[in-house]
Amino acid sequence: MSTLKITAQDAATGPVLRVFGELDYHSASQLRERVTAAALRPGQRLTLDLGGLEFCDSSGINALIAAYQHASAMRATIALASVPAPTLRILRLTGLDRVIPLDPGGDATALG
Repeated sequence: MSTLKITAQDAATGPVLRVFGELDYHSASQLRERVTAAALRPGQRLTLDLGGLEFCDSSGINALIAAYQHASAMRATIALASVPAPTLRILRLTGLDRVIPLDPGGDATALG
Protein backbone atom coordinates (compact mmCIF):
# COMPACT_ATOMS: atom_id res chain seq x y z
CA MET A 1 0.00 0.00 0.00
CA SER A 2 1.32 3.43 -0.91
CA THR A 3 1.88 6.25 1.49
CA LEU A 4 0.80 9.84 1.07
CA LYS A 5 1.40 12.74 3.40
CA ILE A 6 -0.27 16.11 2.99
CA THR A 7 0.56 19.16 5.05
CA ALA A 8 -1.38 22.40 5.01
CA GLN A 9 -0.51 26.01 5.61
CA ASP A 10 -2.21 29.31 5.02
CA ALA A 11 -0.69 31.84 2.64
CA ALA A 12 -1.77 35.38 1.84
CA THR A 13 -3.57 34.16 -1.30
CA GLY A 14 -5.16 31.06 0.25
CA PRO A 15 -4.40 27.55 1.44
CA VAL A 16 -1.28 25.66 0.38
CA LEU A 17 -1.32 21.87 0.46
CA ARG A 18 2.08 20.19 0.19
CA VAL A 19 1.89 16.65 -1.16
CA PHE A 20 4.52 14.00 -0.35
CA GLY A 21 4.72 10.37 -1.44
CA GLU A 22 2.60 8.42 -3.87
CA LEU A 23 -0.65 9.77 -5.27
CA ASP A 24 -2.39 6.70 -6.63
CA TYR A 25 -5.53 4.59 -6.49
CA HIS A 26 -5.06 3.90 -2.79
CA SER A 27 -4.37 7.50 -1.74
CA ALA A 28 -6.17 9.78 -4.20
CA SER A 29 -9.23 9.98 -1.94
CA GLN A 30 -7.00 11.38 0.79
CA LEU A 31 -6.08 14.36 -1.42
CA ARG A 32 -9.73 14.86 -2.39
CA GLU A 33 -10.71 14.95 1.29
CA ARG A 34 -7.97 17.45 2.19
CA VAL A 35 -8.90 19.71 -0.72
CA THR A 36 -12.58 19.81 0.22
CA ALA A 37 -11.68 20.36 3.89
CA ALA A 38 -9.41 23.32 3.09
CA ALA A 39 -10.86 26.68 4.08
CA LEU A 40 -11.19 28.09 0.57
CA ARG A 41 -13.13 31.28 -0.04
CA PRO A 42 -14.17 32.98 -3.28
CA GLY A 43 -11.28 34.85 -4.84
CA GLN A 44 -8.60 32.84 -3.08
CA ARG A 45 -6.10 30.50 -4.69
CA LEU A 46 -5.57 26.90 -3.63
CA THR A 47 -1.95 25.92 -4.22
CA LEU A 48 -0.97 22.27 -4.47
CA ASP A 49 2.79 21.99 -3.97
CA LEU A 50 3.76 18.68 -5.56
CA GLY A 51 7.49 18.96 -4.86
CA GLY A 52 7.43 15.88 -2.63
CA LEU A 53 5.38 13.78 -5.04
CA GLU A 54 7.20 10.54 -5.89
CA PHE A 55 4.56 8.89 -8.08
CA CYS A 56 1.25 9.82 -9.66
CA ASP A 57 -1.06 7.50 -11.59
CA SER A 58 -4.35 8.17 -13.37
CA SER A 59 -6.25 8.19 -10.06
CA GLY A 60 -3.88 10.91 -8.87
CA ILE A 61 -4.50 12.92 -12.03
CA ASN A 62 -8.24 12.52 -11.44
CA ALA A 63 -7.73 13.85 -7.89
CA LEU A 64 -5.98 16.92 -9.34
CA ILE A 65 -8.91 17.43 -11.72
CA ALA A 66 -11.31 17.10 -8.76
CA ALA A 67 -9.27 19.76 -6.91
CA TYR A 68 -9.60 22.07 -9.93
CA GLN A 69 -13.35 21.46 -10.05
CA HIS A 70 -13.70 22.08 -6.31
CA ALA A 71 -11.79 25.36 -6.51
CA SER A 72 -13.94 26.45 -9.46
CA ALA A 73 -17.12 25.55 -7.58
CA MET A 74 -15.90 27.69 -4.66
CA ARG A 75 -15.24 30.56 -7.11
CA ALA A 76 -11.54 30.29 -6.35
CA THR A 77 -8.51 29.42 -8.44
CA ILE A 78 -5.92 26.68 -8.23
CA ALA A 79 -2.23 26.41 -9.08
CA LEU A 80 0.23 23.54 -9.06
CA ALA A 81 3.75 24.24 -7.79
CA SER A 82 6.95 22.21 -7.98
CA VAL A 83 5.44 19.65 -10.34
CA PRO A 84 7.81 16.68 -10.82
CA ALA A 85 8.88 15.99 -14.42
CA PRO A 86 6.95 12.69 -14.85
CA THR A 87 3.71 14.29 -13.62
CA LEU A 88 4.34 17.41 -15.70
CA ARG A 89 4.71 15.18 -18.76
CA ILE A 90 1.29 13.63 -18.09
CA LEU A 91 -0.27 17.07 -17.58
CA ARG A 92 1.19 18.23 -20.90
CA LEU A 93 0.14 15.09 -22.80
CA THR A 94 -3.43 15.41 -21.55
CA GLY A 95 -3.59 19.19 -22.00
CA LEU A 96 -4.27 19.73 -18.30
CA ASP A 97 -1.31 22.12 -18.10
CA ARG A 98 -3.48 24.52 -20.13
CA VAL A 99 -6.39 24.13 -17.69
CA ILE A 100 -4.69 24.00 -14.30
CA PRO A 101 -2.12 26.81 -13.97
CA LEU A 102 1.44 25.75 -13.20
CA ASP A 103 3.98 27.79 -11.29
CA PRO A 104 6.93 27.92 -13.70
CA GLY A 105 9.38 28.67 -10.91
CA GLY A 106 8.20 25.72 -8.89
CA ASP A 107 8.05 27.72 -5.68
CA ALA A 108 4.77 27.65 -3.75
CA THR A 109 5.83 30.62 -1.65
CA ALA A 110 6.09 32.70 -4.80
CA LEU A 111 2.44 31.88 -5.48
CA GLY A 112 1.37 32.73 -1.95
